[in-house]
Amino acid sequence: MHTDIDSIRTVVIEQVIEETPSIKTLIFKDPLSYNAKPGQFLMVWIPRIEELPMSVMLSKKLGYAAVTIRKHGIGSTALFNKKLNDVIGIRGPYGNSFSINNNAKNVMLAGGGTGLVPLMRFANFLTNSKIKYTLIIGAKTKNEVLFYNLAKQLVSKTSNKIIVTTDDGTFGIKGKVTDAIKYIINKEKFDFIYTCGPEMMMKNIFTISLDYSIRFQASLERYMKCGIGICASCCIGDKLVCTDGTIFNEKQLSIMPEFGTFFRDKSGRKSRY
Repeated sequence: MHTDIDSIRTVVIEQVIEETPSIKTLIFKDPLSYNAKPGQFLMVWIPRIEELPMSVMLSKKLGYAAVTIRKHGIGSTALFNKKLNDVIGIRGPYGNSFSINNNAKNVMLAGGGTGLVPLMRFANFLTNSKIKYTLIIGAKTKNEVLFYNLAKQLVSKTSNKIIVTTDDGTFGIKGKVTDAIKYIINKEKFDFIYTCGPEMMMKNIFTISLDYSIRFQASLERYMKCGIGICASCCIGDKLVCTDGTIFNEKQLSIMPEFGTFFRDKSGRKSRY
């Protein structure tokens, strides 16, 4: 059945935030996207270029939402180059969302790069709950640390914490996200780990969660063409990331041998990481 979320809606870019030299956040008015659940995604249409799946970024302004784009391929570069008052198209929000166990008291959110986008939206959701969280932000170097100031605003006047890791040690803790996780969970009990980012990073975090018997949810990023389960380009085993995910829990991931092992290119060819 055709619904409003399946219709391409044109929106006007009303604000552009330069996060890093290669990453921007585009803010636009759209009530459906504003009400997206943490972890859901949009299909973003760049006219005459491409349509891309993108997690819904947090926007504090009523009725507004955002997407955060890293300049990489043809489509993402075209979106990155969009300016104030330019028009893009969107469909969605699609997919499931991060879920909360009613018994959870202390959780961890761990991400790297633009994988932090759904986690920031989730952190905002948790800030308004009674659940305590620790947000781990991973980057290669200080200049690539994303959303630190926004994260500080979210945790201000709360007991929630931010930990930043950089590969070269130019900001925060020197090392990987997984290094910080191993250190923290030996000092503090966590009920859940939520993650999004490079798949190999998430696979390593998943292994840690199994070792420590911590519940786990990951937002998977796979190549998508349609976002609604028709093209099957985002398949992982017998699941479709667009309609069965993008959020998968530890039970689902434990029977997905492709997770952290294989990916598929635009032609659908399976390749090893």
